Amino acid sequence: MHGYIDCHCHISADDFDSDIGDVIEDSKRAGLVALLAVAEHAGEFEKIIQLSQRFPGFIMPCLGVHPVQDPGQPRGASLEDLDAALPLIDKHKDHIVAIGEVGLDFTPRVVNNDAGKDSQRKVLIRQAEIAKQLNLPLNVHSRSAGRPTIHLLKQLGVENALLHAFDGKPSVAMEGVKAGYFFSIPPSIIRSDQVNISILCTY
Repeated sequence: MHGYIDCHCHISADDFDSDIGDVIEDSKRAGLVALLAVAEHAGEFEKIIQLSQRFPGFIMPCLGVHPVQDPGQPRGASLEDLDAALPLIDKHKDHIVAIGEVGLDFTPRVVNNDAGKDSQRKVLIRQAEIAKQLNLPLNVHSRSAGRPTIHLLKQLGVENALLHAFDGKPSVAMEGVKAGYFFSIPPSIIRSDQVNISILCTY
């Protein structure tokens, strides 16, 4: 099978509800052979599973708790957010292809103190443990936290991870490459010199 895989998309977003069929057909015509549908919170898990059942073999479900919760008033993820997600991850564990979207996001408007960062770390650590138990990769977010994210993944012994939209330094990206991690090419590559350099250094 030849073609491209969108390894990180939010196809469960409400924006696609009215024309999801057209979006899928357009994706296939553009040469995509699969879409990895990532989650941000437990509230969209069932929708992602339903989409994967509606478009079997094309929409591949990933379930996880994003490091940023409540987009209206952004805040860092907490263990309480993860607790709400765990029963659903367990329910669908035989059907998901990755734990994601998970990670760290230290953007100041999201977290601006050590307690908030520590809370995100705890959520990521627990999800990395789940991924290991289920023998699944992690689909990882690392905004404003490239170095801490890769260092934590390595510390946890994570072997299978895809980092999307990585915005860290090339030297940090190379640490991830040496650990066996994959990096996807984000749309921001067209407007960010730093991302351009990081991507070039990982291939």
